[in-house]
Amino acid sequence: LLSPIISLLIGNRFSVESRTLRVLRRQTALSQAMAGGGFVSSSAGGTEFEAKITPIVIMSCIMAATGGLMFGYDVGVSGGVTSMPAFLEKFFPVVARKTQDPTLNNSNYCKYDNQGLQLFTSSLYLAGLTATFFASYTTRTLGRRPTMLIAGLFFIAGVVLNAAAQDLAMLIVGRILLGCGVGFANQAVPLFLSEIAPTRIRGALNILFQLNVTIGILFANLINYGTAKIKGGWGWRLSLGLAGVPAVLLTLGALLVSETPNSLIERGRLDEGKAVLRKIRGTDKIEPEFLELVEASRIAKEVKHPFRNLLKRKNRPPLVISIALQIFQQCTGINAIMFYAPVLFNTVGFGSDASLYSAVITGAVNVLSTVVSIYSVDRLGRRKLLLEAGVQMLLSQFTDLAQVVIAVVLGIKVTDHSDDLGKGFAVLVVIMVCTFVSAFAWSWGPLGWLIPSETFPLETRSAGQSVTVCVNLLFTFVIAQAFLSMLCHFKFGIFLFFSGWVAVMSVFVFFLVPETKNVPIEEMTDKVWAQHWLWKRFVEEDGDVEMEGRVGVNGKGNGSNGVDYSS
Repeated sequence: LLSPIISLLIGNRFSVESRTLRVLRRQTALSQAMAGGGFVSSSAGGTEFEAKITPIVIMSCIMAATGGLMFGYDVGVSGGVTSMPAFLEKFFPVVARKTQDPTLNNSNYCKYDNQGLQLFTSSLYLAGLTATFFASYTTRTLGRRPTMLIAGLFFIAGVVLNAAAQDLAMLIVGRILLGCGVGFANQAVPLFLSEIAPTRIRGALNILFQLNVTIGILFANLINYGTAKIKGGWGWRLSLGLAGVPAVLLTLGALLVSETPNSLIERGRLDEGKAVLRKIRGTDKIEPEFLELVEASRIAKEVKHPFRNLLKRKNRPPLVISIALQIFQQCTGINAIMFYAPVLFNTVGFGSDASLYSAVITGAVNVLSTVVSIYSVDRLGRRKLLLEAGVQMLLSQFTDLAQVVIAVVLGIKVTDHSDDLGKGFAVLVVIMVCTFVSAFAWSWGPLGWLIPSETFPLETRSAGQSVTVCVNLLFTFVIAQAFLSMLCHFKFGIFLFFSGWVAVMSVFVFFLVPETKNVPIEEMTDKVWAQHWLWKRFVEEDGDVEMEGRVGVNGKGNGSNGVDYSS
């Protein structure tokens, strides 16, 4: 699997000019620090600029991360409403008849197998995939804040159509508008969080996005559990309509937060960018960080075609890592469970209330495990969390065992025409699903978004995030559209299929994913990629070390001032 990817990476060499600019940028920052400019060396070998954790940073990140709340609610609500009889009778009468009359099913695993029903869920992600390309442009030219505002407006429009839907077309159009909001929010919010957060807590604040995704899923499950009990058959409208709450929060948040210094500087508003940087860092000693942002912006402006620039040799390491993380994240099968948890539990023999209740339990586990990730990501690091989850899978302690146990239990107890799982086995299935969700939630869930958002250089960051979101939504769409059909054909083997990807993911992380903890975003190339056994081949130039060693603080000589810039 890896050999064709690696062979594809061979291309043009990294330009001497770009390497020289990075050396000069480090010299400038060092000179400022020697004059009292204010930065310290981080534990990971990067430069940690002086910064306080100011209230404005915390509030800005919380408000921006409501984009994740909206995304999570949309993920969680679909599975619940598609298990409600009134919703199925109105929009999917064929499925409703199959769930009510077992004689119409060829297999118990197939009663929800309907392309239209799957399109209701997956259309959101297909629309988000398309919107991502437009969101990349607005993020780069208008800024992160206006892009979040556009996302909020799309969300509100989609919620109104969904809650008032009278036919399937109106329902799908509403989901498409929600998908556009997802595309814009997933493009802007991770960038906003990465750029506004101080380096030492960037991981924790960035995971606020994923935490809000999990909270949104939990809220959706709780609301579905309550609205399913409403008599009169309109509970599904309330479930879909309450998505307006996070939509309004995101819109208001986008109006109130400040634009990121990176975006302002990138668009030539240097004074405003410096003022915002001073405000969010809570200190006047922001000159080294400001100069680094200005230099990174100058390099970025030289890039006329950011998407084409992504394919250059120097940008291939973060591109490959980002794409692979999104593919592997979906191949865990997590979204199959998140989308269709009530449907899945109903399929294996849970009653309607029990299936929704079990979905609430898994949603709660998802939230708690993401909190664990927030606590540990900037202490243990990204790589250790991913590898730890991989070890759990490979040693069959948690996730891999969970999926195998689920498959075995369903294979023994749930036959084509029997859904009598039994209370003991039902509890075991829920426990195994929860262990699966917990392992994912403290590793692949948040880090799949965090690592791409912090590894691309400024000149390709917007385009790189666009590709990341695009790949994620593409594979999310595939899983959402195919899972119920795969469940029908593979039956219990679907869980063995997903567990088979665990080993591939773990090997990939072990060999190819470097640690990015405590490394400033603008120093990723020097401090991360240039130190990796494989990726350094794509960012190094013959003679670079010699060139850097010969450049002094004044840009002349052979380093006679005694300062070595090669490390």
